[in-house]
This record gives sequence, C-alpha cells and structure tokens, in this order.
Amino acid sequence: MADSLYIPLGSGRYSSTELTQGPWHPAQQHGSPPAALLAYAMEQVEPRPEMEFTQFAVDLIRPVPVAEVEVRARLARAGRRVQFLTAELIAGDEPVARARGWRMRRADTSGIAAPESPPPHPLPGPAPGEPPFRDFGYFDALEWRFVSGAVTIPGPGVLWARLKVPVVPGEKPSPLQRVAGVADTSSGVSSVLSFETHIFTNVDFTMHLLRALSGEWVCLDAVTTIGPDGSGLCRTTLYDERGDLGGVAQTLFVAPR
Repeated sequence: MADSLYIPLGSGRYSSTELTQGPWHPAQQHGSPPAALLAYAMEQVEPRPEMEFTQFAVDLIRPVPVAEVEVRARLARAGRRVQFLTAELIAGDEPVARARGWRMRRADTSGIAAPESPPPHPLPGPAPGEPPFRDFGYFDALEWRFVSGAVTIPGPGVLWARLKVPVVPGEKPSPLQRVAGVADTSSGVSSVLSFETHIFTNVDFTMHLLRALSGEWVCLDAVTTIGPDGSGLCRTTLYDERGDLGGVAQTLFVAPR
C-alpha cells in the first residue's frame, strides 16, 4: 500500500497512487485527492506565511485517471493583503480539473468575531467495524468516525474524517490540504440515492473557510437535495475541534445507472 496520495516525478508531474482511486470506476480518482494536490500546488506559489486561503474551489472537468498527472499553478492577482491564485490539473495532455482560491492576509479581528463554541458534534471514540464507504483506494487514505447517518442509510450524515497519509511523501499536509482532501466526500456522506441504482457525481465543489483548520480532523455535517431536473446540491457545514470552520457546496449530476 502506498504511503502518500501522489509521488512527485519532477517539473510539476506526479504519479497517482492507488490511494486516489474513487468509487465510480477503478481507473478514476475520487475528487478529494486531486483537490488536495491542487491546493498543495497553489500553496507553493510565492508562499507568504502571513496569508491563508479563505476560499478554494475546484471544477472537475473530466474524470481524473489514476495515472501520471501534471499541475500548473500561478498567482493570477498579486496583492499585499488579498491574492487570487489558479491551478490546472492535466492528464494525457488535457485539463481534467481547475482550481481557484483567494488568499488573504491574517489580521486580528478577535474583538469583533462571532463567539467561538465547541463543535456541536464532538469527535466520537474508536471507529466501528463497518466501513463508511464501498471498498476503494481512497477509503484507505482516510481515518473516519460517523456521528450520525451512514453511506448505506439514505439521508443527511455527520462524519469526522482526517487524511492518514500526506499528499506527497515526507510533507505534513497543511490545514488547507487536509480540508480539501476530505471535503469532496460530503455528497457520499449524505447520499439520498443508492450507489447501485444511480450516479450522483459532483462536477465541482467550493469551500469557504473562516480560519485555518485546527488539528487534523474535519467534521462534515452534510445534506444532499435532489432537484427535479437531473441535478442535485450538497450543502455541508464544516467544523473542527474548535467549532465552526466554514462550509462546502457541491453541484451533482444525477442519473439512473
């Protein structure tokens, strides 16, 4: 078993390990590993320790293969207080995902900030024996604890999760990488349809963050709604050990198998 999601090959190229594999096809990646890799690449662009990402969005243009990929990231808008960055993931000479994010300078707004409260769903104890997802590679990259719901039970779900492995070998995942690396699981956590009867893949996701993640665990409080015209929407509130962290929204393509 691999010990990271990706292996660097040099010049922005990476080999995708089996830990990136998603539930829909064994040769296609789950959406979270590419998001974590795009976040990793964006954080390498002219890094400034006094700034942090407050928004991060990914468009999944095509299925991402479990294969060699290339990442290109750049600073699209420079600034002393606010910056805009973009990144592109390429496989087989075609773009398969794009990301964008806002990076803002930290400032002390504690005097006007909303009062912090502990998360409404504390981290439970040891994980139960039944896995939360069908058996696929990305599942082995996660440690997880369900608070309520389950992938096998249609409806809303609350899941604590953390990456067990780094995005690349030998580098501890950053707070942004940790959130990006689990956020795309939201629609699976709160699925209202069966994997056996329907496809409900998301074509994008957007995270808004109030602050950097505290610790390694992310709590996903997710609700999925299916619309009348072949699409769905998953809305998720994010928490960490301190409390409210932000939110995620995903657009779903819905179809019978």
